[in-house]
Amino acid sequence: MNTRNAALFAGQGAQAVGMGKDLADAFPECKALFDRADDILGYRLSEVVFGGPEERLTRTDVCQPAIFVASASAFTALRKLAPEVAFGAMAGLSLGEWTALWAGGAVSFEDAVRVLEARGRFMQEACDANPSGMVSVLKLDAAACEAIAAETGCAVTNYNAAAQTVLGGTHEQVAAAAAAATARGGRAVVLKTAGAYHIPFMAPAAEKLAPGLAAAAIKAPEVPVFSNYTGTAHGGPDEIRAAMLAQIAHPVRWTDDLAAIVAGGAERFAEFGPGAVLTGLVKRAVPGAALFNVNTAASAEAAAAALRG
Repeated sequence: MNTRNAALFAGQGAQAVGMGKDLADAFPECKALFDRADDILGYRLSEVVFGGPEERLTRTDVCQPAIFVASASAFTALRKLAPEVAFGAMAGLSLGEWTALWAGGAVSFEDAVRVLEARGRFMQEACDANPSGMVSVLKLDAAACEAIAAETGCAVTNYNAAAQTVLGGTHEQVAAAAAAATARGGRAVVLKTAGAYHIPFMAPAAEKLAPGLAAAAIKAPEVPVFSNYTGTAHGGPDEIRAAMLAQIAHPVRWTDDLAAIVAGGAERFAEFGPGAVLTGLVKRAVPGAALFNVNTAASAEAAAAALRG
């Protein structure tokens, strides 16, 4: 374990048609992950990921396992190139927490794919039952955003950074929250999502997922994996199951996760999977941190070379 190194894993919204293809072409081990996911799901997830259409890839039940496999491929590539590189902490945003649990040895690849397909499907059903949306509020602190949520009937979905908090609710509540944030001097960005995640609207999804999660083989992680729900490191299997169910309908405490990881000694952060959302959050919160995005063969080689030191 190297406490200087932290592994971070992408969440929903980072997806892009073609993600992971370069890795699958370059590393047989990465291609094997996409092939295994195809077999587990009973359809060619790899074809959707590599070739689209984008409309299908963005469906929550497809998007969640797709991002997981693309992120797992990036992590696998780094492991192939630099097996000696160790991480002292792992975390992921929303569905990315499942990737962190897999990378940390707490859950198998097969179980993670199955859980994420079901998780995405049940979350989409909850979105369909309660039309809703999300708004990212910038330039205001968490306390101000919590006050806006209380005034408008929204709920906090994500504590992403000191001056970036996401709120969710009905479309009317989200519009009211955006207006209130702007009036307070903040910047409001209404997000393009299927609905509002990590708020009480998602409780039915957690209830539906519980039996499948109970059937998944889960063990304590081999390295600290940080929980979105508690903002602290996961415990044993029962605690992980409870936290991962609660995570679906409660806010993501990314700021707490990151603070705990930095307190543990992390100085170098590698984000695995599509996009660079987490890298951006770390860059603002941890000045001077060494940052790496791993989502292609070239970026995996660069990160491997740097992290060996």
